[in-house]
Amino acid sequence: MKIKKGDTVQVITGNDRGRQGEVIRAIPESGKIVVRGVNIMKKNQKKSQRNLRSQQTGIIEVEMPIDVSNVLLVTPSGKPTRVNYRMEGDEKKRYSNKHDEVIG
Repeated sequence: MKIKKGDTVQVITGNDRGRQGEVIRAIPESGKIVVRGVNIMKKNQKKSQRNLRSQQTGIIEVEMPIDVSNVLLVTPSGKPTRVNYRMEGDEKKRYSNKHDEVIG
């Protein structure tokens, strides 16, 4: 998977099209990522003995996973692009297909 935790991405399809956010979690087994502020669903959280003080109860909003194919990585210059890999010396680096710049 070419998108990692901490990257900034832009959603290209769905109800949240055009929104940008930081990747909170990557799930490579299913090819999905969780983006902060995107694909928010309401969930009923029941009070339990285990989560007595640490979690909220009632109706809470939770970010749900979104497929990696529905987002584009945002480069440091602020433009969305697809990602590829390139060898620079002995290191494998990510770079932008569209703008031909190295992504940290």
